[in-house]
Amino acid sequence: MTEVVISVLLLMGTFFVFSSSLGILRFPDVYSRLHAATKSATLGVSGVMLAAFLYFLFKENMVSGKLILGILFVLLTAPVSGHMISRSAYRTGVPLSDRTIKDELEKRYKDETS
Repeated sequence: MTEVVISVLLLMGTFFVFSSSLGILRFPDVYSRLHAATKSATLGVSGVMLAAFLYFLFKENMVSGKLILGILFVLLTAPVSGHMISRSAYRTGVPLSDRTIKDELEKRYKDETS
C-alpha cells in the first residue's frame, strides 16, 4: 500500500512539474508564466519531496527533518516570490497580454501616481 501512495505522489508531482514547464512555454505574458511557474512547480516539488519523505519513513524507518523543512520552505517562499516578481514587473511597466480582459491594478496605481 505504501508503494502505491508513494508512486501516486511521484506521478502527481511529475505531472505538476511538467505542466508548469508547458505553461512557461505556452502562456503569452510574464504574469501568466509566473503563475504557472509558482503554482504548478510548488505543488510538483512538494509532491516529489513528500513522496521521498514517505519512502524514507516507511522503507528505511528514518524521519527526514530536512525533507519536511524543504517542503515547508518551498510552500512558503515560491508563491510569495512569484507574487513579488509579478508586482515589480507591473510597477515597472511590463505590458499585459493582448488577451487580458481585466486589469484590476490599473486604477490603484493610477491613483498613487497622480
